[in-house]
Amino acid sequence: MEIPPEIAERIAKLDSKYTNSGQDLGSYLDGLLHQRYLTYWDYIHLDTLLSLQIPRTFFPDEEIFIMYHQITELYFKLIIHEQKQIIDDKGQTAEFFTQRIHRINNYFKALISSFEIMINGMEREQFLNYRMSLLPASGFQSAQYRMIELYSTPLENLVHHTVRDQFSVENTLDDLYENIYWKKGATDSKTGEKTLTLKQFEYRYTPRFMRIANEVKLSTIYHRYLALPEKVKQNENLISALKSLDLNANVNWPLMHMGSAYRYLRREKKTIEATGGTNWREYLPPSFQKVIFFPEIWSENEKNEWGKEWVDHIFNTERKQ
Repeated sequence: MEIPPEIAERIAKLDSKYTNSGQDLGSYLDGLLHQRYLTYWDYIHLDTLLSLQIPRTFFPDEEIFIMYHQITELYFKLIIHEQKQIIDDKGQTAEFFTQRIHRINNYFKALISSFEIMINGMEREQFLNYRMSLLPASGFQSAQYRMIELYSTPLENLVHHTVRDQFSVENTLDDLYENIYWKKGATDSKTGEKTLTLKQFEYRYTPRFMRIANEVKLSTIYHRYLALPEKVKQNENLISALKSLDLNANVNWPLMHMGSAYRYLRREKKTIEATGGTNWREYLPPSFQKVIFFPEIWSENEKNEWGKEWVDHIFNTERKQ
C-alpha cells in the first residue's frame, strides 16, 4: 500500500521527535496499534464523577446541595489554574494578563449566575433538616477559595480590617496568617473560642496555606501587576478586568452566599446558626470584611463604600419586615 505524502511527512516528523528524545518511534507505533479507542466517558471519568454524590440523609434535595458544591470546587480549580499561569508568566504583556483575568472573571460569573440554585433550588424545610447531619462541616472549609485569595494578593491585604493598619509586609507570614480575616468568622458565637470547624480546617490545611504564602510572598497576582511596565499597568482593559475580579471575588460572590443564608437561616425574631457555628451575619457581608485584592486601582471613597449598598439594602429590608 502506497503511503500518501502528507502521512509520510507526519511520520518523518514523529520519527525526528522521538529520535531527538532518545526514543524509538516503532515502539510508540506498536503501542498506538494495540491501544483502545478513546471514549468521551473514559476521558472525563464520567462513571467515577457520577458516583461521587453520597448523601447522608434521605432528603432528595441534599443531592442538589452536594453536586452544586462539587461544581463550585471544580470552578475554583479552574480559577487557580489561570492564577498560576499569571504568576509564572515572564512576558509581562497586558494582553496575556488581561486574557487570563477575563477567564477567571468568566468562571466567577458562571458561579454567581448559577447560585440561584442554592437560593431557590431547594426546599427550605428539607435543607434545615439535612443540614444537621453535616455538622461540623461547613462551606467555610473550602480550602481552594482560600488558595484563590492567597494567590491573588499578599497576606497583609487579607488581615481582618479592624487590625489591618497594624500590619504590613514587615510582619512575618505567621503573624499575618494568624490575623487573617476569615478566622474571625469561625469563632463560637457564645464563647468567642475557635469552633471545631475552624480547628479541623487549620489542622488540615494550614501547612499547605503557609507553603503557598511562602511561594508567592513577592509574586501574587497583585505583585505581578505592580511589577508591570508603567504603560502596561495603565492599560484600561487590564484595570477594568482587575476591578471586575475584585468585585466578583470579594463582593458579588459573598453576597450570593448572604442571600442564600437569609433564605434558609433567617426567621422572625431569631437567626439560625450556620453549620459549624460560623458567624455568617458578620463573616459574609463584604462591607464588614473590606477584602480588596488590588487596593491601588481603587479610590479611597470606593474602598470606604466597599459592598455597602447591597448589605444596607438587605438589613433595611429586614427591619421593615
